[in-house]
Amino acid sequence: MAVIVYTFREQAGPILHELKNTSMWVVAVICLSSLVYECMEGAVTMGFAREYRPEFSYTFGVESAFFCSFYRVATLGSGAGIAAVYYFNEKGIPVSKGTGMYMIEYVLHKLSIAIFSVIFFALSFGFMMEYFGEYSHLLAVGYILTVCISGVMVFACYSTKLHKWIFLVLDKINRKHKFDGQIRELREQCVVLEEASAFLLSKPLLIIRTIFMDLVKLAFWYGIPYVVFYKTGEITLPQTLAVTSLSVMLAAVLPSPAGIGSTEFVFTLLFAAVAGTGAAGSASLLYRFATFVFPFLVGMIIVIRRRIGMRK
Repeated sequence: MAVIVYTFREQAGPILHELKNTSMWVVAVICLSSLVYECMEGAVTMGFAREYRPEFSYTFGVESAFFCSFYRVATLGSGAGIAAVYYFNEKGIPVSKGTGMYMIEYVLHKLSIAIFSVIFFALSFGFMMEYFGEYSHLLAVGYILTVCISGVMVFACYSTKLHKWIFLVLDKINRKHKFDGQIRELREQCVVLEEASAFLLSKPLLIIRTIFMDLVKLAFWYGIPYVVFYKTGEITLPQTLAVTSLSVMLAAVLPSPAGIGSTEFVFTLLFAAVAGTGAAGSASLLYRFATFVFPFLVGMIIVIRRRIGMRK
């Protein structure tokens, strides 16, 4: 955030001016887009969860999406997966199966981001090369990182050899046999994790359906800047989707907690070339609100309600 403030310090006035003049209907539309995204995320989760618990409802899926959104902000991105596994376990899906389910779901989400970016980059190829051709090599790095991260995560869930190596190290550390019980339990969990991952990866229709739903839900997030820019007539919806997906891919190259700072920096940098720094800065803040703050606020209500229910 400090880097953003320093870099765009001279444009702070135009950015605040754009925010001040943002109409309430624009805020309402971007909140609705965020809501649709989370509801579709809930449908994706429900599809996976019903492979283990047929009674896992759509309401549970949506609640888990906002539950994770709350902890994503509260922990700067590090606790969302843990929160998801905790929620699944609470609904009757064991931790090991819930971990495999979340990891595969996350991998498909990351791959969908890359696929989405490729599709809309190709659809707006002339426009993208005119404005952002110089970033093409960074985009390639973003794709490579996405594929590598996805591969490592699947390998961590699926690989028996990796787990054997981990336990070989643990056995050497545990020479005094103080942690025999914990290691034995971990071995059992890893076996279930391997089986759960293999089970989900053997469901091609589930994977295809999930990727399709991921692509649709991403359109609701990536289309948010168009709500801000559409009056200018300087950029179309497909072009907006292409630039936003490009900014997300490039932001992934810059390491930061939960993408905080890097997303705004790249987003503003790219859209400034098309719509001007003031409008781009305004759109980046509204985008962050819709994709980060608004789901957090809804998730906070769910967490508070759950806490009150647990106390009762």
